[in-house]
Amino acid sequence: MAEPESTVINTDVNQKDPSEALVIAVTTRAIFNLEEEHKLYLEKGKEEYARHQQANQDKLLPPGTAFAFIQAVQYVNKKILESNPEEKDLFDILVLSNNSPESGVRIINSAKHYGLEISKFCFVSDKDSTQYLKSHGVKLFLSADRTDVCNALRRGVSAALVFQQEVQAPSTPLRVVFDGDAVLFSDETDQVFREQGLEGAVQYERAMEAVPMGEGPLKAFAMHLGKMRKKFSQEKSPIRTYLVTARSGRDMGIRAIKTLREWGLAIDEAFFMDGAPKGPILAQIQPHIFFDDGLHNIQGARNVGVPSAWVPSCC
Repeated sequence: MAEPESTVINTDVNQKDPSEALVIAVTTRAIFNLEEEHKLYLEKGKEEYARHQQANQDKLLPPGTAFAFIQAVQYVNKKILESNPEEKDLFDILVLSNNSPESGVRIINSAKHYGLEISKFCFVSDKDSTQYLKSHGVKLFLSADRTDVCNALRRGVSAALVFQQEVQAPSTPLRVVFDGDAVLFSDETDQVFREQGLEGAVQYERAMEAVPMGEGPLKAFAMHLGKMRKKFSQEKSPIRTYLVTARSGRDMGIRAIKTLREWGLAIDEAFFMDGAPKGPILAQIQPHIFFDDGLHNIQGARNVGVPSAWVPSCC
């Protein structure tokens, strides 16, 4: 991801083959709460920020929005290896930071204290650090910076913008919720809806019912997650996946289900909300992360304490 001198290998963690693993890259502000430090960076500049981080390198950082998600991912790795100690298809977590290695010591110390199994800490000085994602086989990128997320999406990497919030999600099993249109699926029907309204979108879906929808920005991540999910029976799986979509099941649900079947993507539960707020059902599911392209849905999820990640369609 960066030149060797900018990458710190965590020797306490078994290094994984990125060609086989499901590689997730998270930025420091996604996994830890660095809002005060980020404010210092914006107001006082990079040098003052670096001095602050070095002076506080032994002071633990509080968990951020993606923290519980990473913990749950580690639990999945544990269960996979219990089933097959030779398995290579595991989650591989790396942290991407614009810090220097010197000012990043606090991040490394915090990760080790919490027992986070992060294989690499990558300190990149380039303005666009996402240029290194594909070379490391990253399947999902989580960042608190919209520009980073948009750059990753343009490079064909599944990516989402994490909003800082306190998270109370239980640790196991890993629960991931996907929106449908413009997240798992393409935004073709959304475009018809914007141009022709609900009736036009319903007619379009009926006409296209037998044609699978196009790929959305998070399909690649979801497919790999689904492949890992198939290693277990439904009762014993440490992974649960959900579809929570604004579509109605009666008029627009059939094509979504047929598309998932065509892809071979198994979803544990699907909820067709018919435009109803998603917050109440998300509060029931208690996911470790919820992906949606609608900011109103993201806010509704945050209001009930659900860690949320926005997939922008307007980069």
